[in-house]
Amino acid sequence: MRACKSKKITGNIHSLETFGTHEGPGIRFVVFLQGCSGRCLYCQNPDTWEEGAGKAMSAGEIVTSLEKCLPYIRSSQGGITISGGEPLLQMDFLCELFRLCKDKGIHTAIDTSVFYRPRDKLKLAKLLSLTDLFIVDIKAVDEQLHKRITSKSLEQVMEFIAELEDNKKQYWVRYVLVPGLNDSERDLKKLGKLVRSFRHCVNFEFLPYHTLGKHKWEHLGLTYLLKDIKVATAKDIKRAQRLKRLTS
Repeated sequence: MRACKSKKITGNIHSLETFGTHEGPGIRFVVFLQGCSGRCLYCQNPDTWEEGAGKAMSAGEIVTSLEKCLPYIRSSQGGITISGGEPLLQMDFLCELFRLCKDKGIHTAIDTSVFYRPRDKLKLAKLLSLTDLFIVDIKAVDEQLHKRITSKSLEQVMEFIAELEDNKKQYWVRYVLVPGLNDSERDLKKLGKLVRSFRHCVNFEFLPYHTLGKHKWEHLGLTYLLKDIKVATAKDIKRAQRLKRLTS
């Protein structure tokens, strides 16, 4: 009888970026994974939603591509960042990829909205041990508003942050500021209080809402529900920063 061969773990890849500068410290090799179970109203990459699509690549293939960029990644103290889509839908692949990266001393980061499957929660411990930095998106601080924006519960996001805190893992928090949607004085003051309770959050950033992804919605035949919302300006961001600080 022939011995059964173990199945090679592959990831569903949407695209690769070799010179990312906003996805963690230094210059980053950014891997955008295909597949997301959330449906954020302002998603700029709705073409990443479909699970099981994209190009199948092994962890070894990703590392081979990354190695071509290592000189400027190392010189800038950068690394690899996995984005999406939702990276946490492909935890087995992430663990294999990051194991190879850690063997080469490459800094690892994940940019996530925390839309993983509850059944995969047991895999988080291994992934946490292989990940140097998490960039966590908080879409809203009110449960109903979070569901309205993302179709997902805020509870899982907060549970994940609690897990990071318990494991003393460094992480960033990002909040996309959408005028008239999640920028009320009440929401921003509540956000400020929440962020101040995070002990291991080393960076917080407001991201201004924009409509650069609107054409993708239209191309895919999707209805863009925020078409009447104005983009966030520098003045909006400054106001949000001020209100976020106005908490006891």
